[in-house]
Amino acid sequence: MAQGGVALNLSSNAVTVLERRYLKKDDKGRVVETSDELFWRVAEHAAQVDARYDPAADVAATADKFYRTMAKLEFLPNSPTLMNAGRSLGQLSACFVLPIEDSMESIFETIKNTALIHQSGGGTGFSFSRLRPKGDIVKSTGGVASGPISFMEVFDAATEAIKQGGARRGANMAILRVDHPDIMDFITAKADEQRLNNFNLSVGLTREFMEALRRSATHPLVNPRSKEVVRRLRAREVFHKISEMAWKNGDPGVVFLDKLNEGNPTPQVGEIESTNPCGEQPLLPFESCNLGSINLSKMVTDGKIDYRHLGQTVHCAIHFLDNVVDCNNYPLPQIREMTLANRKIGLGVMGFAHMLIRLGIPYNSEEALDTAEEIMAFIQEQARLTSATLAEQRGAFPNYEGSIYDVPGGRKMRNATVTTVAPTGTISIIAATSSGIEPIFALVYRRHVLDDDRLLEVNPVFAEVARAEGFYSKGLMNKVAETGSVQELDDVPPEIRRLFVTAHDIAPEWHIRIQGVFQKYTDNAVSKTINFPHQATREDVERAYLLAYDSGCKGVTVYRDGSRALQVLTKGLGDGESKSVVRRPRPRPTVTHGVTEKITVGCGQSIYVTINEDQRGLFEVFATMGKSGGCMASQSEAIGRLISLALRSGLEAEAIIRQLQGIRCPAPAWQEGNIILSCADAIGKAMQRHITDNDSHPFTSTGADITPMNLLGMCPECPDCGTMVEFVEGCLRCPSCGYSQCG
Repeated sequence: MAQGGVALNLSSNAVTVLERRYLKKDDKGRVVETSDELFWRVAEHAAQVDARYDPAADVAATADKFYRTMAKLEFLPNSPTLMNAGRSLGQLSACFVLPIEDSMESIFETIKNTALIHQSGGGTGFSFSRLRPKGDIVKSTGGVASGPISFMEVFDAATEAIKQGGARRGANMAILRVDHPDIMDFITAKADEQRLNNFNLSVGLTREFMEALRRSATHPLVNPRSKEVVRRLRAREVFHKISEMAWKNGDPGVVFLDKLNEGNPTPQVGEIESTNPCGEQPLLPFESCNLGSINLSKMVTDGKIDYRHLGQTVHCAIHFLDNVVDCNNYPLPQIREMTLANRKIGLGVMGFAHMLIRLGIPYNSEEALDTAEEIMAFIQEQARLTSATLAEQRGAFPNYEGSIYDVPGGRKMRNATVTTVAPTGTISIIAATSSGIEPIFALVYRRHVLDDDRLLEVNPVFAEVARAEGFYSKGLMNKVAETGSVQELDDVPPEIRRLFVTAHDIAPEWHIRIQGVFQKYTDNAVSKTINFPHQATREDVERAYLLAYDSGCKGVTVYRDGSRALQVLTKGLGDGESKSVVRRPRPRPTVTHGVTEKITVGCGQSIYVTINEDQRGLFEVFATMGKSGGCMASQSEAIGRLISLALRSGLEAEAIIRQLQGIRCPAPAWQEGNIILSCADAIGKAMQRHITDNDSHPFTSTGADITPMNLLGMCPECPDCGTMVEFVEGCLRCPSCGYSQCG
């Protein structure tokens, strides 16, 4: 039994993370603190603030309350608070935004300030939009500007050198407005995966740009120095490039700048231009924020949400986070001044996916959306009421006058913001629950952490349910380990498969709808990765961005599985290195949906190409022609089977199309002004049409020339009897049954 009467129940992975990153060490690097002592250290440091406002406050009782909610893993603050509270460094914030003005002095002053923040365990966000573009004039020297990208490289190098003392890697967010003249260079800045590895990139999309995109119009690029329009780009071309790069490796994401500022509670103080590295915390220049998350999986009692317990936890967490604002040791005086003036805090959640499972609700369901809305609305309401009560006891935040807030009864607020949904990467490991509002990534995976360490993660809730339902076995776990999913395992009951959906079992639309619902009741923003299967297309990414915008999200990040050489989470038991992978085709659902297209080919008959989809995209292709049992019929059936096998095994549709298009037979044909070189070419073009959904141009010409030489050689079979036809007198003719292409 730990001190204070709370039995710590930590997983082996939690112990590993705590020992590596959070617990005190002596001069020789040996751990000299227990996990229980860590929670007491943090609780007592935060609780002592009460005495500043009320000399008669029972600080010991507050410390006990804070300790219990952390030791029970019901609430945990952000990592810098766990690391540094009650220690000499004393820097407790995770999120910072620093300004960058268009001068060499400002740029390198910001680099210095960034180093100080990273050294203390914080992450930084910047807008590079004020910097003049590459090639612009520099009057003081008579030279030309090198542009924002070159200075991002300098920031990246400085971050690499710091490494935040080995406890928490440096992390940066770079945002560039979509109307900056260097925007296309910014979008492609991370095409090389070895470049800017300490940066997340996001394009700042404006309402004007989104309207131009809807109208297929152009939008202006404006020099931030002169405010002059230097040229115009087609909004759709810019949008395509953003989506293409995100499809390739996840960068850049997008933030919707106008939506960020619609949620800016203090517009009289300034405009929001950037966020923290994961995008969930929009901040003014020199502002910081303290985050913490409630473990929703601990808020379920007897199969129902325990709102009384949840409300108590919210009250405790808001009290804790407000105290952190006061006991924090700020790395810069400007940050201290701005943070104390707005007192922003961000209470979020983790364990949402585990909570749904305990409630018997699939993640990809309307019931999950309703639950998300209900629970986040409750958390925000209770958080604001607690902040209002603290304002009555301690005073409103200094910049309250002129702020935008809706609190019942017209009460003032202690904090400019109270809710944020953060990713909770490591604190969710400590709490042994699912991360943030993400679905379960995989039921078994390896997590990459500091210095390329790899931690094996096996979902504890699945193991618990498997044992309770009587289907747990070592053999089953080995099967699950192969893909991380149970959707293809017949020995797992259907109701369990429906409940234990993983990130890649869920269509991207559900990811976005969940994010949109949480955003509706979140003051700041929501960190969420929209997962795509490897075979997803660029068009899928574009649709996701548009849906996110229409759903009220403030930003969105997508990631297509396997699009980077190294990714933080790896499904199954692989170690993330290049190894041969055994692909297994996903099973066919009972019902699929698709289209059938009739295409006339060169031998005078038609091929019927049927393309079906499941929730992940293209799933199978059937190609039918001629009589059953004929040579051409068997070949077209074989092509369809092999395409279907490849699609179901995760190969990209585009790669298959590239192999099919351009294959020639002796008798090409024309259809609607486009050449069809062969049956295989017809199938490839039908697949391309299905993907692009371009009805006005059903086929893409390969540019091949038709000459008499193209028509020489072996001829195809007769569509009526299957005998090989002859090319005679400019026409295909069957010597057996008399069929003639020319009638």
